[in-house]
This record gives sequence, C-alpha cells and structure tokens, in this order.
Amino acid sequence: MKLSLNIDKAFKETKITIEGPTLDDHIQELIDFIHSREQQFLIAKKGEMQHILKPVDIHYFHTENDHVVAVTATDSFILKEKLYELEALLPSTKFIRLSKSVIANLHELSRFEASFNGTLCVYFKSGKKEYVSRTYVPVIKTALQLNRRKTE
Repeated sequence: MKLSLNIDKAFKETKITIEGPTLDDHIQELIDFIHSREQQFLIAKKGEMQHILKPVDIHYFHTENDHVVAVTATDSFILKEKLYELEALLPSTKFIRLSKSVIANLHELSRFEASFNGTLCVYFKSGKKEYVSRTYVPVIKTALQLNRRKTE
C-alpha cells in the first residue's frame, strides 16, 4: 500500500482520496475509521434532559416501545435515530448488528454462550446481556474471528 501526503496552505479544506483495484477489508477499515472521526457524539434524551454521548461509551443500542435506546455501563438513553441510521453512521469495525433490534459495541463484549436453538447469548462488560439471532450468528463469528478452522 502506498501513502501520499500533500500539505499546502493553498488548499481550502482537507480532502481524502483512496485509490485501489478493489474495496477490500483494509480499505473499508480506513473508511470506517475516517467516518468515526467525523461522528464525535450522539444526542440522547433521559427524562427532560438532553445528553451528549460518545459512541465508544455505548455498550449497545436496542429498540424498546418504538424508541431506540442507547445503553451505557450505568444508564439508558433514548435516541431520535433509527437502528438502520445508527448502523450506517457508526463504524462497522466497532459496532455490529446482533439482531433486528440490537446493535452492539464489539469492544464492550465480555463473553458469549451458545444455545441449543442456534442463537448466542452475548454478555457485556457491564454484566448486561443480549441475544444474537441465528441470522446474525455467522456475521458476529466472522467479526470476532471465531471461524479460525480451515474448511476443505
């Protein structure tokens, strides 16, 4: 991978250009990192107060009574965004969909256990837990690099 940097006071704004033959994991990781730098915080509501939340402090997002709730280690907050909007907004290297109603911060996962019906129960560092639906089990296994055995 080649890297070029051109600093000139004549430029009015910063522009990032990525050129390559394909969109691979490394390029996607760079894009996600750049987007994560743009999204510094989310505005959430608790009671009548508006709170500023950093995405890294959020353990997971879930739907509850037609609202999207951001859960931190100590509290829960209501967001205006929909889950699909958050999924597009947040870096895919840090946040992953666990089910139709849950997006989790990969860095806040503690452990998980498999169940007989093909789902996973995910435990967060805070002790809270959520379930990964069967549809999303392969996605989370890939994200956590659990499929390390070579298939022939």
